[in-house]
Amino acid sequence: MANPTSRATLIDYCKRRLGEPVIEVNVDVDQIEDRIDEAIQYYQEYHSDATVRGYLKHQITDTDVTNQYISIPSNVLYVKRMLPISSSFGTSYNFFDIKYQMMLNDIADLNNFAGDLAYYEQLQQHLSLLDMKLNGHPLVEFARRQNRLYIFGDFTDNDIKAEDFVIIDTYSIIDPEAHGSVYNDMWLKSYATALIKEQWGLNLMKFEGMQLPGGVIINGRQLYDDATGELQDLRERIRLEQEGPIGFYLGQVYG
Repeated sequence: MANPTSRATLIDYCKRRLGEPVIEVNVDVDQIEDRIDEAIQYYQEYHSDATVRGYLKHQITDTDVTNQYISIPSNVLYVKRMLPISSSFGTSYNFFDIKYQMMLNDIADLNNFAGDLAYYEQLQQHLSLLDMKLNGHPLVEFARRQNRLYIFGDFTDNDIKAEDFVIIDTYSIIDPEAHGSVYNDMWLKSYATALIKEQWGLNLMKFEGMQLPGGVIINGRQLYDDATGELQDLRERIRLEQEGPIGFYLGQVYG
């Protein structure tokens, strides 16, 4: 099958590219499985097509307040930001709210700048800055290996309290088992093949120089060197053309 749609068909594709069934690829089944895992992991870590942006809605619990972190699903690769949508973050607007009053004034000023969207965008950024300075927002930090979004706020001042809602802006890994087209990615197919080729070369290097019947001499070093060069080129290509979003950081939530 030229277009793999599963893990098994990806393995078959890689072995055919390396010469099977004409040439026996001397790589153990477990070694192939390890190299496929390695290829998929690298693809998910660095390729922009391996992730999808989404938004998680979460209601703060007493446990979250006690722990000072929110548990995040394991398929989340990056957290871009956290968006507060409740009153304790200073997003409750009323007639006496300073942001509400400034917004009224600025909207009135728009009459003098009809159709000027650039001015309106600058205005919104200015209001967001004022809200951050006047109301204060807690800092957050995503610890991916722990699947936790740590919140550094003053809980005693109700920066965050139970029953608040937040929206978490994330990039999540696309599950290849649920979306088989991942296995047909050209970069992933080439990278998986090169990894298996490298393993093949390593295996044969143990018998380097041995002469087989018919006068054929085993040259595992050449296979290994060729595969290493291919892997280096593929990693450089993904860095220049397909690298995914930069992982998150210690930062503030944005209202």
